[in-house]
Amino acid sequence: MRRNDNSNTTTPDAQAASTPHTSRLTPHASTSHVSRLAPHETRSTRVVKARLLDPFTGRDEIGDLAFRDGVIVANEGHFDETIDASGQWLMPGIVDLCARTRDPGATQKGTMRSESNAAFASGITALCLPPDTKPVIDNTAVVIRVNRIAKAAGGAFVYMLGALTKGLEGDALAEISALKSAGCVGVTNGLAPVANALVARRALEYAASLGMTVHVVPLDAALANNGCAHEGAVATRLGLAAIPVAAEAVAMRQWISLVEDTGGRVHFGRLSSARGVELLAAAKARGLPITADVAAHQLFLTDAALEGFNALAHVIPPLRSAADREALREAVGSGLIDAICSDHQPHELDAKTNPLPLTEPGISALETLLPLSLRLVHDGLLTPLTLAERLVRGPAQVLGLAAKGLSIGATADLCLVDPTHLWLFDATRMNSVGRNTPFIGEAFQGRATRVWRG
Repeated sequence: MRRNDNSNTTTPDAQAASTPHTSRLTPHASTSHVSRLAPHETRSTRVVKARLLDPFTGRDEIGDLAFRDGVIVANEGHFDETIDASGQWLMPGIVDLCARTRDPGATQKGTMRSESNAAFASGITALCLPPDTKPVIDNTAVVIRVNRIAKAAGGAFVYMLGALTKGLEGDALAEISALKSAGCVGVTNGLAPVANALVARRALEYAASLGMTVHVVPLDAALANNGCAHEGAVATRLGLAAIPVAAEAVAMRQWISLVEDTGGRVHFGRLSSARGVELLAAAKARGLPITADVAAHQLFLTDAALEGFNALAHVIPPLRSAADREALREAVGSGLIDAICSDHQPHELDAKTNPLPLTEPGISALETLLPLSLRLVHDGLLTPLTLAERLVRGPAQVLGLAAKGLSIGATADLCLVDPTHLWLFDATRMNSVGRNTPFIGEAFQGRATRVWRG
C-alpha cells in the first residue's frame, strides 16, 4: 500500500476563516514524497470524525473508516494509526481522465515518476494517459512498456487509452482488439484528426463490437486551422489566429450522427463552449450513449487570460468567452457534464517562451485539479458529494472501472481533504516538472492532506 502524508501530524490544521486572506495563507506545501511501506511502517489506519463522501452509494455523513493492508475493513480491533479528521472530508481517490506524463518520449517535460507522484500527492490515485506518447500507444509492445515504467514509478495508478488509428495518423485503424486485451480502457485519436467520416464510422463500429468507448476531443481540424485562441475580440485585438466555436460543434455533430447509426459509445473530452453543451444535452435527451468532461481551467478562465500574449493561457481547445464558461459551469453543476479532469500537459520553460502562436499549448494542471474543483463548492455550484461524483464516480464510469467507494472490502484508494486550508500556489514547490500554469501566486482554499492507494 502507498501512502502520501501532506501534514506533519495526524491532527488536522485548525479551521481557518472561510474567506481567504493573504496574510493568513501558508505556502504551497511540497508533497512529492510517495513511499512504498516497509514492513515496520503503518499498515492499518483508522480515520475518525471525518465527513465520509461516497459518490457510489450516496453516503454523506460524519463517521469513522478503517483500512488494513490496503482494504477497507470493519472498525474493530487494534490499528497502528488513528487520525482525527474533524472538519475534513474523506472520499475515494480522484480519477483523472486526461493527464500526460510525457514518458516515454518527452522526458525533458516530465517523467512518469515525477508526474504520477505529483498526481498522487494532489489526491489523484488513478490517471488516464492519452496515446500521444513517443512511440504512440498503438500496439501491445508499447502498452507493456508504459505499464512497466508506471509500475516502477509508483504514485497514481496509470490507465491507458489506445490509439484509434495507427500512429495517430488518422487513416488505418489500430489493432483495437489487441489494445483492449493488453489493458487499454478506451481508444482515441486525441487532437490528431481522423481522415474522414468513413474512417470515424468504421473505428466506432470496431470499438463498439468490443464494448470499448471512443474518446473524442471535438475539434474540426480544418476549421481550427492551426489557431491558438478563441474567435472573439481578444484574438482580433492581439492578431492571433482564431478557432471558432463551430470547430467544436461540427466535430460533435458528426460523431453524434455516427453514434446514432452505430450505437457505439463516445466520450467527448475537454468541452469548451456553450454550443457544445447544447449539443451534449440534446444527444443525452435522446438517450444516446454519450458522456463528456471538461478541464478544470475552462471553468474559471476565459480568453481574457491571453491578454499581454500570456502563453501560459495557451491551451487547445482554447479558453473561450465568459458566456461559454458559465454554460460549462452550469453543465457541471447539473451533472450534464459527467466529469472534471486536469488535462495535464507539463512543458519545459522553452516551450512557453516563443511568440504565443509558436508556443506549445497546455497547462501543468495536476496540482490545481482538486483546489479549482473545491472552488465550485465554495461558490455553491457543487455540494461536497457532487464534487466527489465529478472527480471520482463520473470518470470511473467513463473508463468502465469497477466501483471503489468507501464500503467494507473496497480497495483503500482514499483522499482526505481539508476544505478550509488556505495556501498560496508557489511554482518553486510544485511536484510536477512542468511549471507552466497561469495559477501561480493564486490563493486557494482546500487541499488534500493525506492520500492512500491500496
